[in-house]
Order: sequence, then C-alpha cells, then structure tokens
Amino acid sequence: MYHSSTQWRHWTFRGEEELARCRADANRKFRGKAVASGKVQQSDPVLLEPHEELAICKYYEKRLLDFCAVFKPAMPRSVVGTACMYFKRFYLNNSVMEYHPRIIMLTCAFLACKVDEFNVSSAQFVGNLRESPLGQEKALEQILEYELLLIQQLNFHLIVHNPYRPFEGFLIDLKTRYPMLENPEVLRKTADDFLSRVALTDAYLLFTPSQIALTAILSSGSRAGINMESYLSESLMLKENRTSLAKLLDGMKCMKNLIKKYELPRPEEVAALKQKLEKCHSSELSLNPNPKKRKGYEDDDYVAKKSKMDE
Repeated sequence: MYHSSTQWRHWTFRGEEELARCRADANRKFRGKAVASGKVQQSDPVLLEPHEELAICKYYEKRLLDFCAVFKPAMPRSVVGTACMYFKRFYLNNSVMEYHPRIIMLTCAFLACKVDEFNVSSAQFVGNLRESPLGQEKALEQILEYELLLIQQLNFHLIVHNPYRPFEGFLIDLKTRYPMLENPEVLRKTADDFLSRVALTDAYLLFTPSQIALTAILSSGSRAGINMESYLSESLMLKENRTSLAKLLDGMKCMKNLIKKYELPRPEEVAALKQKLEKCHSSELSLNPNPKKRKGYEDDDYVAKKSKMDE
C-alpha cells in the first residue's frame, strides 16, 4: 500500500542534497519575482538566504508541535504527524518570504484534522488560540483563505503515512514472534521519544514509515542494553538478504545522525530573522496583493495557549 502511495512516489527524496536543492530553488524563485516587481535588488539584505529560511521553518515547526501538544481535545499523534508533513512539504517548494509560516502552520494543522478525520469544529479549532473572539475570527478567516492554496501546493496529495501504525505493528510482532524479549513494552517510552525527535528532522522526507518505526524500536533496545540483531536476521528474515540488511542499517545510522546534528535556532537568531521576515511581508515589499494574506498574525504568541493545569 505504501509503495503505491503518493508519499512514496512524490514526497520521498534521495537525500539531504536533493532537499537542499528544492529549498534553494524556492528561495531563488521568490527572489526572481521580487526583483522583477522592482521592489528590491537581487542582493538586497532584507531578503532571506536559504539557510535563514530553513531556520525560520524549524522555529515555526516547533511552534506547530507546541500548539498541537496543548490542543483541546487532545490531538492524535497521527494528526500531528500529518500537519508537520504538510508544513515540511509546503516549504520545500515555497518561500517563507512569500507565504508567512505563522498562518501556514495553523492551516496545516486545520487541514490535517479534516483529512485524518479528527472531528473538531472550526470554532473549537481557533478556540485553542490565545486570542480574543475577534482575533479568533480573524484567524479562521485567514486559515480558510489559505486552505485551498495549501492543498494545491501539496499537489492534492493529502494522505500521509506516519510511522506510528508500523511502530505498533512491530511491538505486536515482538510480542508474538520474538520470545527472547520478555516484555517489548519496555521499549515504548524511549522509542516514543525517538519518534518525537526524528519528526523535527527531514527523516519523514527521506525514509519510509516502517524504516523510521523499526529504527525507533532498535534504538530503544540499544539504549536499554538489549541486543536485537537476531530479530532482524531471524524474525524479519534478513539473514540471507545482506543487501537489504545493509541498506536498513545505513538508513538507521543516517536517521541517528539527523537527530544528532539537528539544532533549533537560538532565540536571538530567531528574533533577527523574524525582523527580516516581517519586512518581506510589509506592504512596501510584499508581492501578495491581498493585505489580509500578507502577514498571518500580528501577535506571535498566539499559539502558546496554556493548558488548564498552567492557568
């Protein structure tokens, strides 16, 4: 099923270099439009470089996860994973200088709720924003304006395969076919932590959900001092298929490296980049003719709604 999916055919890439090229192309495309409009020069310092756009995306993706974490009613992990994947895919081919990530991230979460059939009303959704009723109404208006754009930029490929279902499948398999591990549930907590951390990286754009899930299981076993080589060789029958085993192990190593080298931008870096970003979305520089779509939200703290325990 996965190998016939749009995710496999259109949104799984060969390596980090290919992702970097996509992002650089999106940056170059926006720069070309901005220069053609006569509003800026090619070397204008107000324009963000590709690495600066990536830092902004990392910041807002973390904000998206924070928003989903305190969402009421509790948002299923599959919905959160789908929203994050939408956000990553959107900014592979679009620039933050053209479409503000503040509103795109909310639109991703809103669309993910619909696609994954997490039934919340639009009023419930914006009720999770720390905003006045008028502010919530404005947010909903912007989300609905951007929803079709998001769907179009995703090429109408809305079904996302997350690693959570194969993860549960591997745990069941361990319980039924791998008696050497007495209680596979001991792996869950650390594996869950691995899945949360790897979701921030580009792993979802590079590896299959089952590869990510299996790496989470084996990484958890390794940290607990449990040798699970025989599970790979015997239960998964990779003993005779050295090519597949080598490819799997290389992928696991790559995923661990992605986690190891992942860094969120520093607060002072974010502050400086956000200033540049707001200039790009100012009325003087914005290429978006619709003023409602220009900036997303005025208040950047709106997604930090406190949980009831904190109030």
